[in-house]
Amino acid sequence: MTDKNATELQQGELPLTLPLFMEQMQARFGSSCDLIYRRLRLGAYQAVILYIEGLSDPRYLIEAIHDDNFLYENMEGGNPAACLQLLFERTIALGKVEFIHRYEKLEAELLCGNAILYIEGASYALFVGAASLKQRAVQEATSQSVVRGPREGFTESLQENTALVRRRIHNTKLRNEHKTLGEQTNTCISVMYMEGIVDEKVLAELRRRLDTLNLESVLESNYIEEMIQDKRYSPFPTVYNTERPDVVASALLEGRIAILVEGTPFVLIVPALFAQFFQSSEDYYQRGDFASLVRLLRYVCFLVSLLTPSFYIAITTFHQEMIPTNLLVSLIGQREGIPFPAFIEAMIMEVTFEILREAGIRLPKSIGQSVSIVGTLVIGQAAVEAGLVSAAMVIVVSITAISNFALPSFNIGISVRMLRFLIMGVAASFGLYGIIIAMIMIAMHLCSLQSLGVPYMTSMAPMKWQSQKDTFLRLSRRTVKKYFSRG
Repeated sequence: MTDKNATELQQGELPLTLPLFMEQMQARFGSSCDLIYRRLRLGAYQAVILYIEGLSDPRYLIEAIHDDNFLYENMEGGNPAACLQLLFERTIALGKVEFIHRYEKLEAELLCGNAILYIEGASYALFVGAASLKQRAVQEATSQSVVRGPREGFTESLQENTALVRRRIHNTKLRNEHKTLGEQTNTCISVMYMEGIVDEKVLAELRRRLDTLNLESVLESNYIEEMIQDKRYSPFPTVYNTERPDVVASALLEGRIAILVEGTPFVLIVPALFAQFFQSSEDYYQRGDFASLVRLLRYVCFLVSLLTPSFYIAITTFHQEMIPTNLLVSLIGQREGIPFPAFIEAMIMEVTFEILREAGIRLPKSIGQSVSIVGTLVIGQAAVEAGLVSAAMVIVVSITAISNFALPSFNIGISVRMLRFLIMGVAASFGLYGIIIAMIMIAMHLCSLQSLGVPYMTSMAPMKWQSQKDTFLRLSRRTVKKYFSRG
């Protein structure tokens, strides 16, 4: 190896000889058996095609070179650079083709599934778009099912996901910015927004946070979500995620920003507001009056899931005078012989139900639902007959769990589950006064949150009539146009 070649390798530039290029590539990738070296001859020049098996399909490139091989055999007075230029302009007529001058770019394109064509004597190479990664077909979204509306859901392919969004927004103002995150994984992400609609301050803040990320790996969108959220230790999510393309399209048209990550079907949406977690895409595919009724029901379910066990503990422990006499007599009869106070009784049932819920998720689908249903019925009935818990407590826990399932966002459901145990402990210590204090503290915490600089409780605190067209109610489009067109 000459001093000149050594200097070129140190600077990341491509060498001029094929053996040295092959040696350097083997040194960078090791003896990986899936890195294929396909050597060929273009007229008077030795060449090699590099691709990773399973990620690339270079058959079109090889066939195109074979069909035009007479051009290179009859080249007179040419050089490797002229040969590459001829390949670029005439032979490779399809796909993305660019010149590569440095190893860093070559490695990135090779790992993305593209093929590399190097000719001995040239100081640069070509990369050809030949990615052919087998992927899951577009299927119905499983985490956010609807009765009426599109059935398509995102896949693990970034290109497929961006295409699903563009199929719904045929507008030249839709922007798509690519970034690479993760020092080890080099994961590709896309930031999509609508120019002219998005808040430029929010977009600049998101770019700043993404540029300052220092992650070893990015294997799922939650890696990014945890790093860009405003308060990392808040139980409430400040970044929305979805696997439905129609939800992302609607959010973009509202001025929000979508973050798509290679390898996961869950797309992040920022900024996220508290009211957004109670909205479903199906609200806009149904009549406004029915969607408003269902949305109000979700807010009620949120409060029921959060407070029902705590109210039961507080009333039965400290405020028995609030219970009607007939019901109080029935509860006393049920609790006769129960060895635990109401708080311990509620904790036993809540923890048991959480275990059954988690077991139902982890078990195979064929038996997971059966085990959850049968386990809940059998354990609940057995616990009542054994005198460990009262029948009223089983009813309270069941209503709480069903109300939690009615929430359209899984993230807000997790927040309720965490806060429920905290409020139960406060109710067991201070009764209704503790519940009121806990709710005031939760409200203060919610009002202090932000999502990329946007207040979390926007449209709720402060309450403004012009902001209520799509918060607690989903007014009809005709009503919105009539009463809010001048707002």
